[in-house]
This record gives sequence, structure tokens and C-alpha cells, in this order.
Amino acid sequence: MKRRQFLSHSLRFGAAVATPFALTESAFAASMPGDIVNMDGLTLSRAIHAKQVSCNEVMQAYLAHIARHNPVYNAIVSMPDEESLLRQALLADEDLARGADKGWMHGFPHAVKDLRAVAGLRFTSGSPMFADRVAERDDAIVSRMRGAGAIFIGKTNTPEFGLGSQSYNPVFGATGSAWNPDLTSGGSSGGAASGLGTHMLPVADGSDMMGSLRNPGAFNNVIGYRPSVNVMSGADSEPRALSTSGPMGRNTMDTIALLDTIASMRVARDFNPLDLSSVKIAWFGNLGGYLAMEPGVTELCESSLQRVAEAGASVEATLPLFTLTDLWECWTTLRHRGRGRSSRRYYDQPEMRPLMKPELVWEVEQSLILTDGDESNARRIRGAWYRELDRLFDQYDFLVLPTAQVFPYPKEQHWPTEINGRPMDTYHRWMEVVILGSLGGLPIINVPVGFDAQGRPMGMQVMGKFGDDQRVLEFGLAYEQITDFLQQRPILQSA
Repeated sequence: MKRRQFLSHSLRFGAAVATPFALTESAFAASMPGDIVNMDGLTLSRAIHAKQVSCNEVMQAYLAHIARHNPVYNAIVSMPDEESLLRQALLADEDLARGADKGWMHGFPHAVKDLRAVAGLRFTSGSPMFADRVAERDDAIVSRMRGAGAIFIGKTNTPEFGLGSQSYNPVFGATGSAWNPDLTSGGSSGGAASGLGTHMLPVADGSDMMGSLRNPGAFNNVIGYRPSVNVMSGADSEPRALSTSGPMGRNTMDTIALLDTIASMRVARDFNPLDLSSVKIAWFGNLGGYLAMEPGVTELCESSLQRVAEAGASVEATLPLFTLTDLWECWTTLRHRGRGRSSRRYYDQPEMRPLMKPELVWEVEQSLILTDGDESNARRIRGAWYRELDRLFDQYDFLVLPTAQVFPYPKEQHWPTEINGRPMDTYHRWMEVVILGSLGGLPIINVPVGFDAQGRPMGMQVMGKFGDDQRVLEFGLAYEQITDFLQQRPILQSA
């Protein structure tokens, strides 16, 4: 099935979750334009294809919403001129009128994470080295979204080269959480998640090495999904890649739809909410005190897991049989090597090095002192971790951890230097909670678990066995049926 046939043939979501578009034309017209941006992605798609709203009206509504709120949140950057975008929307309407339906994203305003190239748009990667670079061609994932009908309205903000779980850079500044623009949106897909949480985007794309889809999902109360790494690469390779692209959505159905568009490997076609009565979950908590956690994080997760248990699932507190310090050694070794190799060419140029983020310089310099023996040892540890994951998944369907060790913190702060009195010795130690899944290349969904007393959102990671993406996403569908977190909306601030 071709991607552009999505609407005519459709993903066959289960009847329990496939909510039809039910607004009459007159009722819908009376609700415009505010309700346009409040529709989830699949509902918006149905409205466009039913001609209950035009692509031009959608573009006007989104551009007005962005103009009102983006100066506060700083989620979307490098936007083309409005006239050009409206002209593209009118052309999209003309295409539909003559039966040229590109796909489920036909007429969607979409902004791509600024680590990917979109032909004709600035492509900075958040770095002053590339502040004026303009892409000449589309990245492969961008090409797939364009083929599905998306209209690119700009890029989403990201830290320099995606480095760090806080979306700030010297080119565009910092991005604020949809729930409080004074706090960080997380990263590195922070602009994507903030744009999604503020309804400046219907769906969003991102990428994840060290929680970069999951952490922003938690900090903005949206779904962030890290697929099994082969789903996006289209190849089964060993060792598994540490990083992957993936989708984000206001709900799991939208996330599945975008995954189907951007994936290299075909995803399943039938999705139904999982029967939770057959599910067995391992709850890792703070790994027996190994991880520092801000007070309130584990409590919110455990409260949500109680709802899952009440729906029939078995939830057991357990720990992996593994030396966790070995995992951190493995992670930092492989990360240093990867980052060092990709950035060494900038480091070696005297005119470029001063423009590099200090943390990136540190990554390169750490890579220079590593030996082949260090990398070999890291791969040995990783192989042992694969085996431990296999043992755990023989007993449990899902492994669950908090998505972050802290709640969103002030966006002026580059990274937390301590958590609950425990010092963090590196710029990324505060996100150590995500490496268990990343090292396994596992499919992982961030689902929201609510808010603390200050209104700061949090999420939990639900990890499935490698390759079991459908089951992880179906857990997300079931989880939405027993919680209402995704229905809660932030009070947005205007410029």
C-alpha cells in the first residue's frame, strides 16, 4: 500500500479507538478558527478530506495561533513568509478539488526538527557554525512527510547538534514547556514537543539517543515514541544503533499514523487497545536508590501504575540483575566515541572550535583518551545487557521507569547540577534513567502520569521487547482509556 493511500484505505485501528469525525459543517464553521488547532491530527485529516475545513483555513488558523504564542514559547524557528505558506495551502485545496489526494497529512502545517534538512529552509542544527545554512534537498523522512501532503512551515528548535536534554542554542535561544514557558521543554526534541503541547503543530517528528523523544514528551504532557531502532533504519544491524528518529503526538493514534509515514520498515496495520488483564509489568522505580530522583516523580508514576493494576495488569517492583555502574560506563564510552567521530572535524579547525558547545568539546576530548580496549569492553557490557533484557522479557511484557529524574526546571539553567542533594558529575548524568532502553534499542513510549503541586508535568517510559512496537503502542492506546492526562490542556501565554 502506498503511503498516500492512507485516507482511502486507512490504518485499520480498532473500533474502540477509531473515533469518526462527527461535526456537521454548520457546527464546525461556527467553531472556527480556534477549534482547528485544537483538533488532533487524525481528526484534522478527516475534516480536510471531508471538505469541512479547507487547507487555507487550516493554515490561517495555525499561523494566527503561532503568531500569538510562539514568541513566548520559541518552539518554531526559521519560518518562511506567510504569503508563501498560504499559497501552498491554496494549491493543496486545488489538488483536493481535482482528486489529487497526497495522503493523510494533506494540507498539514508541519515543522521539522532542526537536525533534518528541508529543501529551501534554514538548517542550523542549533549551531552558530551553520546559522545561515539553507538546505538544498529534503532529508528522507522529510520527503516521506512531504509525499503524505505536509506543508513545511519551519523547523522546531533543538540544542546544538541535539546535544543535551534541554533545547537551547546561541542561534535561537531556549524553548519553554507548553505548561510553563519559563521552564525547559526538555530536549533534544524540545521545540517539537512544545509546539505539539501548545497546539502550534498537529503532530511532530523528533529523534532520540538519550531520551530526546521521551523527555520532551514528559515535560510537555504529550506522547513521545522511540521505535525499535530497525523500524526507522530499515535494517537489522549489530550492534543496534544508539539513536533513532521517531514520532510524537497529542495521542497514541496520531503517533502511530506519523510513524507509519516516516518509518523505513512497515509498521503493523491493525492496532487495538491492549487487554491489560493479560499484561505483566516490571516497575524499576529509582533502581533501588541507584538513581537520584526529585521528590514526587516516582510517586506520580506509581499512582498511574495503580490505575493500570486496577484495570487488571500485574505490576511488580523488581530490579535488573546487573551492575548499573557498568551500564553508565558502557553508555558514556559508546557515546563519546560516536560523538567524537562525528564532531572531530569541527574540533580540529581552529576557527570552528570556539563556536562549539562546551559539552560537545568535552565529548570530543573524552573520545580522544578512549582506547580500542575501552570500546571493546563497552560492547561486552552491552552484550551482557542484551541477555539480561531477554531474561526480563521472558518474565514481563513491559519494563517501566520514570521518563526523567527531575521535573521541568528553569530554561535559563543549562542542566541540573544536583538532584535531591546528590551532585551530577556530567551534563547528562541527570538523564541516566533513559539509557537502559537506549542501550537495548528498544521500543519505548512515554505516557503522561500527571502533574506535581506546581503544575509541572511528568511521564513514564514503557519499554517493550526489541521489535515488539505494536504491543508497546497498543499499551499506549489502552493507557489512554484509563487516564485523562492527555485531555488536560495548558493555559497558554500570548506575546
